[in-house]
Amino acid sequence: MKRRDFIHLSGMGLGALMTPGMLAMGNPVTADRLLEPGMDPAAKKVLADIALNAAKAKGATYTDVRIGRYLNQFVITREKNVQNITNAESFGVGIRVIAEGTWGFSATSDVTPDGIKACAETAVAIAKANSKLQKEPVELAPVVGAGEVVWQTPIEKNAFEVPVKDKIDLLLNANDAAIQNGAAFVNSALFMVNEQKYFASTDGSYIDQDVHRIWPTFTVTAINQSEGNFRSRQALSAPMGMGFEYMDGLQSEKIAGPAGLIGYRNSYDIVEDATAAAKQAVEKLSAKSVEPGKYDLVLDPDHLGLTIHESVGHPLELDRVLGYEANYAGTSFATLDKWKSGDFKYGSDKVNIFADKIQPHSLGNVAYDDEGVKTKEWDLIKDGVLVNYQAIRDQAAIIGEEESQGCCYADSWESVQFQRMANISLRPGTEKLSAIDMIKDVEKGVYIVGRGSYSIDQQRYNFQFGGQLFYEIKNGEIAGMLEDVAYQSNTQEFWNSCSQICDKDDYKLFGSFFDGKGQPSQVSAVSHGSSTTRFDGVNVINTGRKI
Repeated sequence: MKRRDFIHLSGMGLGALMTPGMLAMGNPVTADRLLEPGMDPAAKKVLADIALNAAKAKGATYTDVRIGRYLNQFVITREKNVQNITNAESFGVGIRVIAEGTWGFSATSDVTPDGIKACAETAVAIAKANSKLQKEPVELAPVVGAGEVVWQTPIEKNAFEVPVKDKIDLLLNANDAAIQNGAAFVNSALFMVNEQKYFASTDGSYIDQDVHRIWPTFTVTAINQSEGNFRSRQALSAPMGMGFEYMDGLQSEKIAGPAGLIGYRNSYDIVEDATAAAKQAVEKLSAKSVEPGKYDLVLDPDHLGLTIHESVGHPLELDRVLGYEANYAGTSFATLDKWKSGDFKYGSDKVNIFADKIQPHSLGNVAYDDEGVKTKEWDLIKDGVLVNYQAIRDQAAIIGEEESQGCCYADSWESVQFQRMANISLRPGTEKLSAIDMIKDVEKGVYIVGRGSYSIDQQRYNFQFGGQLFYEIKNGEIAGMLEDVAYQSNTQEFWNSCSQICDKDDYKLFGSFFDGKGQPSQVSAVSHGSSTTRFDGVNVINTGRKI
């Protein structure tokens, strides 16, 4: 990746893209190549059986094989210019085994009978070498073989079938709309991913899955030249597990919010959002700087999703709880003793948070995870009490689970699969309540929309979050835009201050397209659903950026 691309992406608030997993997208190909069919499932089965038999012959007691074709297309623009178009393909096989009670893994791009046989034998040799250091044998939760299964993300329009010119025109139209409405600068991008994944194991599974994801985004910047300051606003889109139908703004399912804001669900109008973003960036230039103090916060799902991700999703990953991520990403305050007590109040009675890999249109939506486990939904926090974690096959027994929770994932055929965050979402309230109605009961508060900068400690406890848009609430009404807002709290205090949650009609998904974890680092895509939610008496600070 060239230096100018790094600067450009960082300027869009997309520094998370600059990860090893992102840089290893695959080999450059033409856009037409992305439309060519991959290997037939019957041919994959033949190759998978070669790996399963070769590993067994060398002493493996368990083997799984992942044959993966990963396709990416990224279109990046700035103002009236196209800055970059990337088409990439990666194809290969990863083989994981247990031999002498220990894991071994090997991968190859030589997807031939001889290449796969050699790869399987290498995986077994690695497992046997590792076994000299293994203290206890790997214990896998049982799984029933799925047989032969085919699954695809339910899309209406394959994003790769849409001409690149049409995508460029759409982004440039959004850029032009922003410029026409007061923006001095605008960057926009469209990211499209297709994972064609085949999984086979000695449990009797042969699973072929075709996974699609899409993410449109932008950043607009307005400048006050006389004062020499500037303000920006990023897109309020969410990355989704959908096809190009997500970009059909004319069919957009919109949610009316306070302050005249529009939220999008299951479809997105990038031109409309860019128009609003430019006007709001201009308005931010003259917005009042917040007075520090205690406020009731009304948090839009486009904002709250990131807080859920950092303060619930990560601390309830079991490998992190057990210390396996300590060297790279830290540990967790939500230790096993808190779960075992059965009464640890993670949040108020209003807080019900669940994990799943099955929400329609979510980034994590698949039929089976990368261990061949059928995906499902399960509770993490019930009526405010911590009740479970996220665990995979070799972790399930640690927390008394009889089966994996289906949240194992690898970002490539050449990456070993391990526990990754499922979709983590806050259940909507059961009583009819809109965001506009919620604000009517707030005397002194701040309404926050969109993700901004944040900081959280290595145990995912003490944190600070910003946002994109901030509005002062006085006596039940929006009193104008604010700037320089961030709130500080700790995870338990924050979620225990939750007092109201809007109903399902306000529910929508937020998402992270490139969530990093592991050594070597991998990225995954995950969604977080919620409705607009109120938190009482939260400490708000002035970030001091006002010039």
